[in-house]
Amino acid sequence: MILDNVTMTEFESALSKTKTMVVPYGTVEAHGTHLPLSTDTMIIEAALKRAAKEREFFLAPALNYGVCTSTAVHPGTITISSETLRAITRDIVRGGYDKGIRRFILISGHGGGLHSSAMREAGESLTNELKGATIAALVVYDILPKEARAIGETKHDSHAGELETSLILHINEELVKGRSKEEYPHLPRPIIAKDKLKYWPGAVHGNPEKASEDKGRRLMDIMVKSIVELIDSVESFEQS
Repeated sequence: MILDNVTMTEFESALSKTKTMVVPYGTVEAHGTHLPLSTDTMIIEAALKRAAKEREFFLAPALNYGVCTSTAVHPGTITISSETLRAITRDIVRGGYDKGIRRFILISGHGGGLHSSAMREAGESLTNELKGATIAALVVYDILPKEARAIGETKHDSHAGELETSLILHINEELVKGRSKEEYPHLPRPIIAKDKLKYWPGAVHGNPEKASEDKGRRLMDIMVKSIVELIDSVESFEQS
């Protein structure tokens, strides 16, 4: 059930059916010139709303801001710190726990390394703190089977590329404004470059030209199936 839409009495009643809450994480982040800044949020919310039709759980409002490093200086990106993400994650989980929730799935549509590390770090500390709580913290793409990547034709597709563009075409085609050109970042790792625009001007990692609504629909089907399997796994897990 969509947590935004239920009353306090409906929430209390629903606790007899489920004690699982799923929290989606997104970003306000540059995704080329063709995709909206909310791409990561839109994708994970769309998948979870479909999963909510197949399983009973509380779907929390999305965290619309995330930790963005590679795109931090690009136009439109509004990043938060890892400390902020850890703090708000801890507060949300503690708040849900106080109201009777015992299983938490923290799932991100954004795959940034520091972002996902902050989520997992918060999950680790909360697992030790909250008696009887089960917490999963992950990026949704990490649980997709190999067949999901096989949908795309681009070998090293990633940010705002073929697959993300296909997903937004499937979710809301009107939000896709043409296509950015094919691009791959050449950041000078392990050196941390301050001017990342110099090495990645377009904020695209892949080839958006190869995107299609059909690919997005097929990928979304796989994503939803993987999320449902994850929910089943979390709900059947018993802490030692």
